[in-house]
Amino acid sequence: MMDIDAIFAADHERPPAERSLPWLETRDGITVIVEPKPHWASDMRAFRAEAREYCAYADWTANGARARFFGHIDTSGDDLVRKARRLVAREITDGHWA
Repeated sequence: MMDIDAIFAADHERPPAERSLPWLETRDGITVIVEPKPHWASDMRAFRAEAREYCAYADWTANGARARFFGHIDTSGDDLVRKARRLVAREITDGHWA
């Protein structure tokens, strides 16, 4: 059985457009959590790790800390990671990972 960290590490080995779990990126002293792109979205979003702000991933990759961040009423990057880890833990418990 795989553990949560191994599942996140395996997902991180894939190219960004093919990932299904959030990941950390740091540029210019700012850390964001990148939200994987749903099939209907035109771009991924990057949430500041400890603030309820996000920007377009394309803006983040082009401008780093100078990217334009917008307020988000209820989600920070840390929230995304916690939610994804809970989901994976539940899937492990339910026997979906071997």
